Amino acid sequence: MMLSKKNTSQKKHSEAGGEEDIIERKNSEKIKKAEMEPAEETEKKEEGIADAKKKTDEYLSGWKRAQADFENYKKDQEKRMIEFRKFANLDIVLQILPVIDNFESSLAHIPEKEKDSAWVQGILHIKKQLEEVLKNSNVMEIETKIGDEFNPVVHEAVQDTKETNIDTKKTNKIKQVLQKGYKIESRIIRPVKVIVS
Repeated sequence: MMLSKKNTSQKKHSEAGGEEDIIERKNSEKIKKAEMEPAEETEKKEEGIADAKKKTDEYLSGWKRAQADFENYKKDQEKRMIEFRKFANLDIVLQILPVIDNFESSLAHIPEKEKDSAWVQGILHIKKQLEEVLKNSNVMEIETKIGDEFNPVVHEAVQDTKETNIDTKKTNKIKQVLQKGYKIESRIIRPVKVIVS
């Protein structure tokens, strides 16, 4: 009987020791888990911060591109407005040019004895005023003289007096100016009409 009491007490003691081991193991697992959780949380936070920084950099980069695009757009608009202002009066200019042509044509037919008369001086004054309007609109006459080389960029050949004979030299020179040409800066608004020999 004594033995069985002794065995029972040992059994109880070993069970108690086993429970202590289990509790101790559980506690160490909890400690390890608690130690690991902050490391995992820190890692997650760092990943979140890295993602947020990456998105912030993307948004900042996008904003800078949008700002640069807008600045370029403003510069393009300013250029377009300058171009628009240059050629805004083009319709009016093109309507004035035939009037000046008519003045020049009529002045070419004035008899010599009438050239100093008041009415001829009045016509010359009106022609000069129209030319000033063109000058103020940056319209320039394309200078062309008889004997100049024919240039298809600024000249329009109305008639070619070259003979079809092969032996004839082709000079490609301007023989006669029929109508003046005009330009605004480098843009030809009306070519010079010429006869080419």
